[in-house]
Amino acid sequence: MQYGDIILPSVSLIRSSRIFVKAMSTHRHVLTALLLAVSCLMPKAVLAATTLAASPFETYVSDDGEPARLNAIVSHAFAQANLSVDLQVMRDAFLGSAVLTGKVDGNFAYVNLGESTDDFFISDIYLPIHLYAVSKRYDVENVRLFPHLKDNRVAIENRFANTPTFRALKEIKWSRNPTTFDAFRQLADDRAPYLITTKLLADEFNLLLANDSEELLHFSAKPMVKTGFQLAIRKTASNAQQTITAFNDAIVTLQDNGTYNVLLNKPWLTKDIDNDGVADYVGASSVTRRSHSVEYAFSLDGKPVSAKSRFYIDGMQYATIEDTQSALTLSDTSLQQESQLDATIYRNLIRKW
Repeated sequence: MQYGDIILPSVSLIRSSRIFVKAMSTHRHVLTALLLAVSCLMPKAVLAATTLAASPFETYVSDDGEPARLNAIVSHAFAQANLSVDLQVMRDAFLGSAVLTGKVDGNFAYVNLGESTDDFFISDIYLPIHLYAVSKRYDVENVRLFPHLKDNRVAIENRFANTPTFRALKEIKWSRNPTTFDAFRQLADDRAPYLITTKLLADEFNLLLANDSEELLHFSAKPMVKTGFQLAIRKTASNAQQTITAFNDAIVTLQDNGTYNVLLNKPWLTKDIDNDGVADYVGASSVTRRSHSVEYAFSLDGKPVSAKSRFYIDGMQYATIEDTQSALTLSDTSLQQESQLDATIYRNLIRKW
């Protein structure tokens, strides 16, 4: 059956309806009863799949079997909301026109860095982006503002450089790169002493360095830019606003019940779950071990932790870290954590470090 096909009542139903009709007192009642009988057998309306696209972004967006955290998060959120979604990955050169011409309904990895969003419904941020300046050099730890990088060569990916926010920063000598690999190569080859990248990507690169016993990247004193990944769906797309609302609700559930820990491969996350202004610690029994320190938790909402922070494992609340650890069953055997960046592809960069 194709969606939208009309299902006709069976012969037995028609016969039953005739008997029922004879018992009705007026023609109006007869017509009403028949319409009711037929409507009960009609299929429920099925929403067409929402078609969303994004450009490749290492560890975030991929369609070739590589780690793709955003694909996984968005797919799980739509499943949680009982909605269908078709995720496509295409070159950035084609993405904008595909969205504007209606070939796809929207972008599932939209990052707002100063562009107009008047034609779109925008979701809440479902994964934050903290853009840091990173370097081999210790002095980056003193960098707090972009003017501190004035007249320095700074590597950056085109996806960030080609935005109003970064175009306005003309005092910096930007070294633009088409891919994440090319941006990190600028550091490895000492062609640029600094790199602007996401905290998650820098952490993944540091895992490669640590696993090869190399000195780790140093970070700026604070994020240079705070933004995040969102859904952007054309306002003319079918059920766009309803889809955004359902997606936002589903994301809250996935963040609170530990699913995000699994999808991000992060043992601890922080988020203000009980809305008291203080972030709580969120873990999942399938990835969080007793030996994992909450010190390195990744924040989902930027809220600070405190002594009042609670602990959640798989959505269950615990008052103390001791109570929490008693609920964790994974072995504490020390295992080398693998980076989501491809170690084979990055091998030569690490050797140059």
